[in-house]
Amino acid sequence: MDQAPGSPQNQGPHGARELPVCYRHSDRETGIRCTRCERPICPECMVNASVGFQCPDCVRSGSGTGHAPDASRPRTLAGGAVSADPRLITKLLIGVNLAVFLIQLSLGDRFTERFELIGQAIAPALHSVVGVAEGQWYRLLTAMFLHANYVHILFNMLSLWWIGAPLEAALGRARYLALYFASGLAGSALTYLIATPAQPSLGASGAIFGLFGATAVLMRRLRYDMRPVIGLLVVNLIITFGWGNIAWQAHIGGLVGGVVVGYAMVHAPRERRALVQYGVCALVLVAVVLMTAIRTAQLT
Repeated sequence: MDQAPGSPQNQGPHGARELPVCYRHSDRETGIRCTRCERPICPECMVNASVGFQCPDCVRSGSGTGHAPDASRPRTLAGGAVSADPRLITKLLIGVNLAVFLIQLSLGDRFTERFELIGQAIAPALHSVVGVAEGQWYRLLTAMFLHANYVHILFNMLSLWWIGAPLEAALGRARYLALYFASGLAGSALTYLIATPAQPSLGASGAIFGLFGATAVLMRRLRYDMRPVIGLLVVNLIITFGWGNIAWQAHIGGLVGGVVVGYAMVHAPRERRALVQYGVCALVLVAVVLMTAIRTAQLT
């Protein structure tokens, strides 16, 4: 793990070197310290400054000025703007998913069938042939906010909070939102490309697997212990391929999209960071369009 200059590590009971813990999260070891107050900070707390990283308290204090020019204001690890509530977008995404699920419960299967991801199929309830191949491209997006049952949405929303909230704090709102939708659409597009045309698919899992992938990239960038996130990812992949009625294509597509976008978010060079980050997001969306166009041509 990285260690700030001039900050020796603690010695364990047998002379083993131990890292200090974050001053806001006592269960998280870290080798990074705030360049202003020198307190240890974890990835969720570190804010990218002109030199090194700063803690949220020092960012809010602003050296007593409160009017620093935009170019010198501390940023998140990925260059995003620092916000008062670093988990706001995650909360809003959870709220939207829950609201849509309540609509599903109140309106029934007819609503779900109109917006779930399906390649091409006859819908008796709608008295027509439906699907992305029939020009209903919006299904690639709307399916990301639908869920099949209580267990499905509970598991996804807990995962979104556990994985998404710290990642949003590290990336910033705009970059986190771009990652979420790019990953979700990549999962939908891969599902449409290789799944059976009449197989319905729905859920936020593609986007959440993208967050898993980006989290792994971030932890590797910070030289954190990769075993927890890798273990959690392996468990989820075992569930993906071990249980029936799971659209594994969405999980794999989202994971790949998340790794690609996440790498761009945390490794982009500072001098052209936004161009590289959003350029890679655009390339992922181009891949989504190409996969969708190829499958549509096959089915029509």
